[in-house]
Amino acid sequence: MSGIMLAVLGGKGGLPAPTSIDYLVVAGGGGGGYSGGGGGGGGGYKASTFSVAAGTPYSITVGAFGAGATSGASTGGNGTSSVFSSVSTTGGGGGGSYLASSPNLNGQNGGSGGGAAANDAAVGTAGTGVSGEGFAGGINAIASPYPSGGGGGASAVGAAGTGSQSGAGGSGTNWQSLGTFYAGGGGGGGTSQGSARGLAGSGSTGNGGAYLSAGSAGSANTGGGGGGGGNGVLGANSYGGNGGSGVVIIRYPNTYGTASSTTGSPTVTNTGGYRYYTFTGSGSITF
Repeated sequence: MSGIMLAVLGGKGGLPAPTSIDYLVVAGGGGGGYSGGGGGGGGGYKASTFSVAAGTPYSITVGAFGAGATSGASTGGNGTSSVFSSVSTTGGGGGGSYLASSPNLNGQNGGSGGGAAANDAAVGTAGTGVSGEGFAGGINAIASPYPSGGGGGASAVGAAGTGSQSGAGGSGTNWQSLGTFYAGGGGGGGTSQGSARGLAGSGSTGNGGAYLSAGSAGSANTGGGGGGGGNGVLGANSYGGNGGSGVVIIRYPNTYGTASSTTGSPTVTNTGGYRYYTFTGSGSITF
């Protein structure tokens, strides 16, 4: 009889285990492109509720960021997936890079898509987002000063480069209205001809690089896209910014007990009537 009671109660402290939880699963953000590069797309974003059973371990994988491009020979790298149990999200798409022959002009597909790079001869293709996870990036423009496109975000498409302004990243999403935005797109890189850098969307710190400056990285554990590198003197000053790594957050009312076990060293907080488990590395949770 005592064994049956333990399975039902599950949680610690004499309180019952939860039967459902709220989750946020954000994949790693895409890296920005090189030298007037497109902004990286935000990591795929999913948030909903999930039924759980006491005594059952639920696995968690936190996605890594996509690396910013360091030459025109490659685009920004895609982020990798984050997973909670059966819920999986897609890494953000890397931003396109400038190269005279344009093979890497296009933004890459991902949870949210990367933006297209600056180019004076061809309009590139923006990376597409995954339905239910994020939005597409923005395209470049071929009129001087050749602005690049921003990466897509969880709530909006990345802006196209227009006039003398490279595209801003698409907005991220404010999970549970708690004030923190996740999975914003990176801004497109500026150009030596006078296109201003694009700024990151909410939920990313990945601003595009201005002329002679590298793109900024998306902040860790937000899934934000990296900024495209600024066009100009080639080398480190034109590198794209890395994307931000992903995150998995689980919450439920604190009228239920603490998890019976966890791995991966999540941060546990108790605020606003909820208990939160924030995973910045892979692990598991058992209620």
